[in-house]
Amino acid sequence: MEYNLADLFESVVDAVPDREALVYIDHPGTGAQRRLTYAELDAAANRIGHHLLDSGIRPGEHLGLHLYNGVEYLQTVLACLKARIVPVNVNYRYVEEELVYLYRDADLVALVFEAEFTDRVAAALPRVDGLRHLVRVGSVAPGAADAPVVPAVTFADAEAAGSPDRGFPARSGDDQFIIYTGGTTGMPKGVMWRQEDLFFSGLGGGAPTGEPVQKPEELAERVAAGGDGITFFPTAPLMHGTSTLTAFIGFNFGQRIVIHRKFAPEEVLRTIEKEKVTSVSLVGDAMLRPLVDALNGPMKGTDCSSMFSVSSSGAIMSDTVRRQFQDLVPNVMLLNNFGSSESGFNGTATEDSGPERGFRIRVNSRTQVVDPATYEPVAVGEVGRVAQCGHVPLGYYNDARKTAETFFEKDGRRWVLLGDMATVDQDGVVTVLGRGSQCINTGGEKVYPEEVEQALKSHPDVYDALVAGVPDAKWGHHVAAVVQLRTGALRPSLADIQTHCRSHLAGYKIPRQLVITDSIRRSPSGKADYRWAREVAASADG
Repeated sequence: MEYNLADLFESVVDAVPDREALVYIDHPGTGAQRRLTYAELDAAANRIGHHLLDSGIRPGEHLGLHLYNGVEYLQTVLACLKARIVPVNVNYRYVEEELVYLYRDADLVALVFEAEFTDRVAAALPRVDGLRHLVRVGSVAPGAADAPVVPAVTFADAEAAGSPDRGFPARSGDDQFIIYTGGTTGMPKGVMWRQEDLFFSGLGGGAPTGEPVQKPEELAERVAAGGDGITFFPTAPLMHGTSTLTAFIGFNFGQRIVIHRKFAPEEVLRTIEKEKVTSVSLVGDAMLRPLVDALNGPMKGTDCSSMFSVSSSGAIMSDTVRRQFQDLVPNVMLLNNFGSSESGFNGTATEDSGPERGFRIRVNSRTQVVDPATYEPVAVGEVGRVAQCGHVPLGYYNDARKTAETFFEKDGRRWVLLGDMATVDQDGVVTVLGRGSQCINTGGEKVYPEEVEQALKSHPDVYDALVAGVPDAKWGHHVAAVVQLRTGALRPSLADIQTHCRSHLAGYKIPRQLVITDSIRRSPSGKADYRWAREVAASADG
């Protein structure tokens, strides 16, 4: 047995076959749900895995998952891993041109897609060579007589045709898992992980908060020796990677995973109460703040006492919103985790992180802040880039140039150089300044949007905010704040915002432009859309 995700999952199944593994709850208020034990989920994944192999998909070839959250998503990922087919996440917001790019770039030969996306899939297909097998989840909407015809097998038929038994060829820790980035700083890139590396960097070696396992067999031994009672609830889309990894962390513990089709705050809270959820993962204020609003409004009095942790990665929960949630659910731990598609988990924010001190991280032993020119650790207080060594990806799929820019070797170890700028203090605590690609150069000073956004969100009238740099004849660029106000809030002036920010920020970081918008555009997972923010600010400035 190796550190292969399918082998590890099957070992857990054999240890606790009758334990509940996956609960899918539809919303809003339909009551539709599916519950599968570990043995049932294993058999369901076997069926799809055998169908794919029987359809001519070969080990090592790539299959795209163009799906909302559902049993089918995790079932298909497991099926791919069992059959040694490489799963590839597809952003369900993508339209034709973006889909054509990703289908081609990822060299997809198979696609499992939601019936709702039939039009987009049909538009992209004629421009994509090699995509030869399609499986459709769900039915085309009634009355859609003019809907395009896509030559696809239904998921139900695929499942019925495949054997429920295992019987797959031997697997390896070298088998791959590809995670496409969100494309927030350019075109999305496929991060190629060996499964053994992903197990240790992304899944904590079977124990994210404890000691990693020393041998593959130890994972099932721990599950068999432990009890159940933990319920993980990844609320963000599975197609963004973090939620899928959260689900696999839960599987590695032999615990229960709850998922919804989409994020709806009131339904999330109902599920937390009904299913006695213990651990929630989400993405920043874009998901935490609606939960605060619901608990202060229509869901007031919801029993959240089962929860012991809420964790965020991909975007931070601001100090202001964390305090608001903590007032409503006082016994829960709120964890701002730091990581990426390229590094897995790097560390967790300290309790004193906030607008005044910045986003401070206690990093793991494999993470450093280095000079990007020499790859040597920076001195205390100097700005460098976050890097991680050891279990890191192989590189970017189909992008040798970007791979060479991002991955390097030093002292016989492989490293990944992230885009995040940071400093380190004498205690080894890392303060993350922000993505270098989003840094605003104003009058020769560097401003990182995330720091200004934290200050803006502490204003009582601000619901959400993004910060971008706008070309400026005098300063090179000036800092622009794109702000969504709270419902019923009075419209603040630029001077009001500036006065508030001066108590948190140095003068050169203060916004020189304020744009009020009805809503802030983010990805389905809550990640910031800085390109949109720059366009909105530049248009308003002009």
